[in-house]
Amino acid sequence: MKLFLFLLTAFVALTAIVSGALLVSYPDGSVFNMSTGLLKATPFSNFFVPGLILCIAVGGTNLIAVIRNLQTHPQRYNWSVAGAVMIMGWVIVQMLLIAVLHWLQFVYLGTGLMMLLLSWQLKGKWAV
Repeated sequence: MKLFLFLLTAFVALTAIVSGALLVSYPDGSVFNMSTGLLKATPFSNFFVPGLILCIAVGGTNLIAVIRNLQTHPQRYNWSVAGAVMIMGWVIVQMLLIAVLHWLQFVYLGTGLMMLLLSWQLKGKWAV
């Protein structure tokens, strides 16, 4: 379970940091074939700020969780919970704001949920 949690957290950290950095670098969304028209119902005119949030908040939290898990830090599962909440929150807000569904959103929601459940199990909150 520890290895699986580590792999999921590392996957989210890596993809969030890279995707966020690409959105900051290409705020018009062209790198992902996305139109800024997706953002019409949001407070954003381009993908720069969402990219920063994805890279720093989502990717950064999960990167800290990865590092803490490598160090076997006492708070490692709390960081994994935080990383899971960040990715699930990111996807849910994204779904609500842009009102467009994509299969990757469900992959990341499932990944976040699995991270949350594994973290809670490893924290000893319940036994299976």
